[in-house]
Amino acid sequence: MRATLIVWLWALVALAGNPGQASGSGGPLVRFEFEETHMASPFHLVLYSTDAAAARRASRAAFDRIAALNAVLSDYDPESELCRLSRGAGGPAVRVSADLFDVLQRSKVMWERSGGAFDVTIAPVGRLWRRARRDRKLPDRRRLAEARQLVGSDKMVLDPAARTVRLEQPGMKLDVGGIAKGYAAQAALEVLKAAGIPRALVGGAGDIVAGDPPPNADGWTIAIAPLDPARGDRPPTLRLKNAAVSTAGDAERFVIIDGHRYSHIINPATGLGHEDRASVTVVAPDGATADALETTVYLLGPERGLKLVDETPGAAALFRRLTPDGVKTFESSRFKDLPKVRVSETSRRAG
Repeated sequence: MRATLIVWLWALVALAGNPGQASGSGGPLVRFEFEETHMASPFHLVLYSTDAAAARRASRAAFDRIAALNAVLSDYDPESELCRLSRGAGGPAVRVSADLFDVLQRSKVMWERSGGAFDVTIAPVGRLWRRARRDRKLPDRRRLAEARQLVGSDKMVLDPAARTVRLEQPGMKLDVGGIAKGYAAQAALEVLKAAGIPRALVGGAGDIVAGDPPPNADGWTIAIAPLDPARGDRPPTLRLKNAAVSTAGDAERFVIIDGHRYSHIINPATGLGHEDRASVTVVAPDGATADALETTVYLLGPERGLKLVDETPGAAALFRRLTPDGVKTFESSRFKDLPKVRVSETSRRAG
C-alpha cells in the first residue's frame, strides 16, 4: 500500500524566512535548501544554519540516513532487508534490524487499531494491481482470491524481546509504502537536530516533517493542495512546528477500468483499489504516524477514520470528498485548533 499525496504538499516558508540571529551564535541564520531522489521520490531539505559547510555536512548525513532506510524498507529492491524477509515467508522467525522491526511493529499496531484497514501484508494483492494499472484490466479473479489469502497482519508474528519477525504462510510479502516515507522524513529531521540544526523541514513526496520554526516566524507555513478548485475546495493553509503532515488520495495515481476509477491505494477488505474520490490530510507528532494515518483514514472514510484520529494523541485530520454537489469537508475534533494562516497573509507572502 502506498500513501501518496493528492498533489505535492509544500511549505511556503521560502516566502516567510528572513535571516535572523542565532541564539548564542556569532552570525545570522541563513536558509539552505538541498534535494535528492530517494525511495523513488524527491526529498527536499530546508534548514537554517550559521555555517554553510555545517549545513552541507548535516544535509549529507540526513540524505544518507534516508538512503540507508531505503535499503531496509524497499519492496522494489530484491536485496533490501524487507524483500529478504519476504523471501523467507513460511520459514522460521528472522532477527531483523531495529529500523525494520520498528516500522513493522508500528504497522501492526495501526492494523489492530484500524480493524485491518492498514495492512503491510497487502503486497501480493498490490503486485497484481501494479500490472492491472499498467494493462488497464482488472486482476484475474482466481489469482486475486489466492493473493488475498496471504493478506493479514495476524500472520506476521513479532517478538519484541528477540526482535524477530515470522511470516507464517509461504508466499507472503510485505509492502511498507504506507509508512516508509514519513518514517524516513522523521529520521532525517532527527539527524539534522543531532547535528545542531533544529530549524529544519524535510519533505518526501506527500510527507512533510517540520522541526523548530524559521527565524522570526512562529511556524512553517504549509499549503494543502485543493482536491478540486473548480468545485469550491479551498483547504486552509497551516502553520506548524515540531509536527508532521501527510496527505493521501487518488488525484495523481489511479486507473479507470470499465468506467470505474480505482485508486492506487488498495482496500484489504475487498482486494480492490479504493474508489472514493477523496483526499485526507493528517497532522501528527511524527512522520510515521501521519503517513500511516492518512492512508488508514482514506480507506475507513470520514466517520470511522476521524474517530481513529481523535483517539490518536496529538493528531488532527481534514477529510475532503468529491461529490456531484461539490467538495464535502469533514474535520477531526482537533483540526479546528491547528494554527492557520489568514488568506490575506497567504496572498501577501505569495506575492
